Amino acid sequence: MTAASADLLVDAFGRIREVVEEVVSGLSPEELAERPDDAANSIGWLVWHLTRIQDDHVAGAAEAEQIWISDDWYGRFGLPFTADDTGYGHSRKEVAAVQDLSAQLLTDYHEAVHDNTVQYLAGIEDKDLKRVVDRAWSPPVTLGVRLMSVIADDLQHAGQAAYVRGLLGR
Repeated sequence: MTAASADLLVDAFGRIREVVEEVVSGLSPEELAERPDDAANSIGWLVWHLTRIQDDHVAGAAEAEQIWISDDWYGRFGLPFTADDTGYGHSRKEVAAVQDLSAQLLTDYHEAVHDNTVQYLAGIEDKDLKRVVDRAWSPPVTLGVRLMSVIADDLQHAGQAAYVRGLLGR
C-alpha cells in the first residue's frame, strides 16, 4: 500500500481508539452499563460491539482468527453470548446483559484489536483494496469498502458512546 493510503487508514482507526479511551476513562462498571432508557445502548455495549465488529471484519479480510477467540478475550469478558457474537442485531435484553465490564478491560481489548488492525494494514498494498472480501452483497464488498465501512460504523458507535457519557449524571 502506498504510504499515503496506509497513513490515512491507520489515522482513521487511531481516531476510533482515541475516542474509545476518552469515553471509557474513569467510568465504573455501573456507569458503563447505564442506559438512558430501556431501548438505548450502554457505553459498555457500544464499545464492546464496535471493537467486536472491527476484530471480526479485519480478521475476516485477513483470513485470520479473531483475537476475541485466539487471545481468549471471550473468556475474559464472560458475556452470556456465543464466541462468534458481535452484537449485531442485539435485542434490548441482550444489550442489558452486557454488565460488570471495567474500563480497563474494554480499553485493553480495543487496544489489542487496534494493534492487530494496524499490523494487518502494514502488510497490504493499494491493489489489495480492490480484492473482494464478501460476495454476500450486491455488488460484492471489496477490502477498501469493508475497511471504510468498519471505520464509519465504529466512529458512529464511538460518538454514540460519547453522547451517552455526556448524559451520565444529568
